[in-house]
Amino acid sequence: MTRPYVSIIIPVYNEEKTLQPLMERLYPVAAGLQKPFEIIFTNDGSRDRSLEILRSYVAQYPGVKVVEFNGNFGQHMAILAAFERSSGEIVITLDADLQNPPEEIPRMIAEIEKGHDVVGTIRKKRQDPLFRRVASRIVNITTNKMTGMQMSDYGCMLRAYHRNIIDNINQCGESTTFIPALAQTFSSNPTEIMVGHEERTLGESKYSFYRLIRLNFDLMTGFSLVPLQLFALLGIITSFLAVAFAVLLFVRRFMIGAEVEGVFTLFAILFFFIGIIIFGIGIVGEYVGRIYQEVRKRPRYVVRKTYGFEEP
Repeated sequence: MTRPYVSIIIPVYNEEKTLQPLMERLYPVAAGLQKPFEIIFTNDGSRDRSLEILRSYVAQYPGVKVVEFNGNFGQHMAILAAFERSSGEIVITLDADLQNPPEEIPRMIAEIEKGHDVVGTIRKKRQDPLFRRVASRIVNITTNKMTGMQMSDYGCMLRAYHRNIIDNINQCGESTTFIPALAQTFSSNPTEIMVGHEERTLGESKYSFYRLIRLNFDLMTGFSLVPLQLFALLGIITSFLAVAFAVLLFVRRFMIGAEVEGVFTLFAILFFFIGIIIFGIGIVGEYVGRIYQEVRKRPRYVVRKTYGFEEP
C-alpha cells in the first residue's frame, strides 16, 4: 500500500453519538486532500457502542484503522499509541466531539508545508461555559510563565505535527505527559492559527473538574521545576520574616512587657504558615509521585487488538 501522507488521529471514549456525524464531515475532508491518508481511532476503553461502530468503519471506509485499548488509559495515552502506529509525513490530532471542525485540517497541512514543524491552534469564539474559559485562560498564562513556552491555547487538541516531531515523541517513555507541550520542546519552527470552535451538541465532556486539575498538574510538574523553586524561595522569605518577627517580639517584651493579647492573631499567622507548608508538601509529592510512576516501569497502556493495520 502507498504510505500515507497525512495521518489523522482521534482518541475515542464513549462517543457513540458523535462518531457518525464526525465521519460524515471528516472523511470528505480527508478524501479532498487528494493525497494518501489514514485515520487512526484509539478506543480508550469505551463502555458504549463506540468500538462496534469503529470496527464497522474499518470495513466501510478505506484508510480507517482502529487501536483498541484494554481499558481506559486517558486521552494522551490514546494519542501516543496512535502516534507509534502512524506513518504519515504530517500527523493531525483531533477530538471526536466535533467542537473543533475537521474542515480546518487543510489549513493546518498548508502551514506544515510552509516549513513549520508544529501547528498549534487557538479556539476562536470559544463555545464553552464561562468558568472553563476563565480557568483555561489562567492555566495558559501560568503555564507559559512556569515553562517558558509560548502557547496561547493549551487545551485545544486540534494540532498538526511534522513526522520529525512525532519520531522524537515516540522515543519518550514517560508514563504521564502533555502532548502539545512535549511537542513544543522538540519544535524549532512552531506557529499558531485561529480555528473555529463549536458548541458540543452530542455526548458529554469527559473532563471533570478533578481531571482538569490533574491534567494541569501533569503539565506544570512534567515540564518545569519552577513550582519547587518558588516554594523554596517562599521558604527563605518566610524564614527571614519569622526571624524578624521573633526579634520584634523580643524587643517588645523588654520595652512594653509580657502580655497575652494578640493570641488569636498569632494563631492566624501560624495557620497561614501551616497551610503554606502543606501546599509545599503537596507540590513535592507531585514530583515524587511522578518519579515513583517512572521507576516502576509499568506499561503506559495495553493494546488489546488493532484493526485495519497490515499484519507483519
